[in-house]
Amino acid sequence: MQNPEQAQTAGQGLDIIFIDGFVGETVIGIHHDELHSTQPLRIDLAAGLPRSLACDTDRIGDTIDYSVVHAALTEMLAKHEFQLLEAFAEGVAAMLLGRFGAHWVRVRITKPRKFANVDGVGVMIERSRNPAPALERTPSEGRSSAEVLSLIGAGLVPGHKR
Repeated sequence: MQNPEQAQTAGQGLDIIFIDGFVGETVIGIHHDELHSTQPLRIDLAAGLPRSLACDTDRIGDTIDYSVVHAALTEMLAKHEFQLLEAFAEGVAAMLLGRFGAHWVRVRITKPRKFANVDGVGVMIERSRNPAPALERTPSEGRSSAEVLSLIGAGLVPGHKR
């Protein structure tokens, strides 16, 4: 899947469901002082769907329910075993893509005030679903599988002279 800007230019459009500024406490890190007590994490996320059916139906079941995502994030903070913010962000992205059916996600994880002279440190990742398999091309002909099947059905075999 393309990022939102690419999708817009391709005329597909995405509906973006987001949570901004979720703050929760968890144990995460690699340094000794981070492994024995909780610290705050700020989570900002955006999850994109191609034009959500909920725009027409007005039913929560036809989109990503951010209250359910909120609950899943709360549970993830309590139960995860990640050490790095990168791995935690990857876990959040995988959850949004897999469990919630997002096609594209952006996840930003921040440790606020990790150092006295910075507002926060963290990581931001973007992930997308594996796109539906495109019609494969045969190397010699550059034709799609559908084109090849059509030719075979017509009694023609691509790449073979009759």
